[in-house]
Amino acid sequence: MSFELIAFFAFAAVLVAAACSVILMRNPVHAALSLVLTFFSAACLWLLLQAEFLGITLVLVYVGAVMILFLFVVMMLDINMTPVREGFARYFPIAAIVAAIMLAEMLGLIGVFGGKESVGLSATDPAAAAHMSNIQWIGQALFTRFMLPFEIAAVILTVAIVIAVMLTLRRRTGTKTQDPARQVAVRREDRVRLVKMNAETRPADGRAEGNP
Repeated sequence: MSFELIAFFAFAAVLVAAACSVILMRNPVHAALSLVLTFFSAACLWLLLQAEFLGITLVLVYVGAVMILFLFVVMMLDINMTPVREGFARYFPIAAIVAAIMLAEMLGLIGVFGGKESVGLSATDPAAAAHMSNIQWIGQALFTRFMLPFEIAAVILTVAIVIAVMLTLRRRTGTKTQDPARQVAVRREDRVRLVKMNAETRPADGRAEGNP
């Protein structure tokens, strides 16, 4: 059994175990750390298959952006987070274990690509046939032959973002909202009233004239 195959089974086992931990763990912090490990293990599998673009995208987009979105959602839910925030140092062992596993996976990838092991791509692989890396071939194909589908996908995603924003703007009872049209149409007379009062002089002791 080659080292590449051993690394593949190790990454797959970590991926399945971390994915199960995301579902089974009741603590949201532990689940988030397990999800990070899941994404990273999947990225290692893509890198093992020499799909560098997919692996890097998985780390940058999902670990760097989607995980932050998940944490914001958890923070915005109506959950009593006080017990979770208390004793934050107790989460350090779990984070250290996750970091150690990720380090071991990176060392495994270095061992695969730095050794004499062959990753074994097929001879019909277009990137290998063009003597280009996976990222170079995807970039060239994406902006030449598949330019129109790429632009259509960008338009669809933009429309989806606009629709998602519009769905969140629905009126709810008991919430404070702003009406820009009413704010722009407000007049000074509706907000400020000038009151004229007769001036009175006060003696040196601070009492008004006529008061005992």
